[in-house]
Amino acid sequence: MAKGFLANLKGADAFGKTAEDVKIKTKTGALLTLISAAIIFSFTTMEFFDYRRIVMDTSIVVDKSRGQALTVWLNITFPRVPCYLLSLDVMDVSGEVQRDITHQILKVRLDQNGIQIPNSQSVDPRNDLDRLNEQRASGYCGSCYGGLTTNPNGCCNSCEEVRQSYINRGWSFNTPEAIAQCAEEGWAEKLKEQSHEGCNISGRLRVNKVAGNIHLSPGRSFQASAYQNVYELVPYLKEDGVRHDFSHTVHQLKFTADDEYDDRKSAMTKTLRAKMGVIDHPLDNTEWVTVDNNYMFQYFFKVVSTQFRTLSGWVINTHQYSTTQFGRDLAKGNKENNEVGLQVAHGAGGVPGVFFNYDISPILVVHSETRQSFAHFITSTCAIVGGVLTVASIIDRVVFATNRALKSGGHVGGKLM
Repeated sequence: MAKGFLANLKGADAFGKTAEDVKIKTKTGALLTLISAAIIFSFTTMEFFDYRRIVMDTSIVVDKSRGQALTVWLNITFPRVPCYLLSLDVMDVSGEVQRDITHQILKVRLDQNGIQIPNSQSVDPRNDLDRLNEQRASGYCGSCYGGLTTNPNGCCNSCEEVRQSYINRGWSFNTPEAIAQCAEEGWAEKLKEQSHEGCNISGRLRVNKVAGNIHLSPGRSFQASAYQNVYELVPYLKEDGVRHDFSHTVHQLKFTADDEYDDRKSAMTKTLRAKMGVIDHPLDNTEWVTVDNNYMFQYFFKVVSTQFRTLSGWVINTHQYSTTQFGRDLAKGNKENNEVGLQVAHGAGGVPGVFFNYDISPILVVHSETRQSFAHFITSTCAIVGGVLTVASIIDRVVFATNRALKSGGHVGGKLM
């Protein structure tokens, strides 16, 4: 038994015999060889370029960041709002309120043609009335000049409080120059001097990464009550003969992360955004014009955290946003008819100005640079070579067998004839 097994094992051949058609050189075989080589070269070259190509893989995950902050960059021009009237405030759902923000903000006075007035920059965007109130002694108690005040201490410490007390009494307030508080604040002269001016406000804000709003509006010293006309909010504007409204141009508004303070990461972010076709800041160079002086502009943002990961190991965090716009004429009060004739009631009051309401999305969009692995390239190359040679072999066999059958059939036919 053992000898028989060994004899059979010696007679076994691990490699199959070469097919007879492969041993014979034919023109068809040569042509198929050249075509196969060209196909293998072409496909392998395409596979190599595909292996070297860098692609962006996008995924969406839950944003688990905690306790982070956003940087908001803005540059906005108000052609018919003087700088002394404009205040910048921020509030969010956490209860944090930043009023009359001064840090990293610049206000520039503009003339009627939108040209900067020389030596007009101010790094303190608070309106002058609020600063004056802060400078007054804590025990100061101004007279209301017979007006009816709602303050429990019976004091009127600002021109606006005196004006409101006159309104409460039913008196007209047409001679503010005779009021000591108004004279100290110098609003009559200042408004006459600057009433025709505009203002450009620019800089950056640091806000919590929660829903909130940024608003540019008359200072808190002017915000007496809702639904009031801007000419009632601000004394003297009726007499200056100039139309004041919050028409504006948003030159820039963007949300950035701390990573973009690094110039290299910031430049790389711009490159990757362009590569992905992501719109940088959709609100840039937006203009909104109104002829109503008592108008509130609102923008609603959805801010989405975005992360770029490069093959070189860089991880860059940034943000992108989408926005919608809404305008409201406060002169119509808390009820009005919409464009289809239905009555709409507003549950909250309003103040003339521009409001940027932002909400933070709970998702994180991750864009990762990826490339095929070398093992995938080798596997694909072997598959290309093996597949092309196999197909070429089948075609060659079919052609060889067909030619031989035709030749054999012709010879037999000759004999029969």
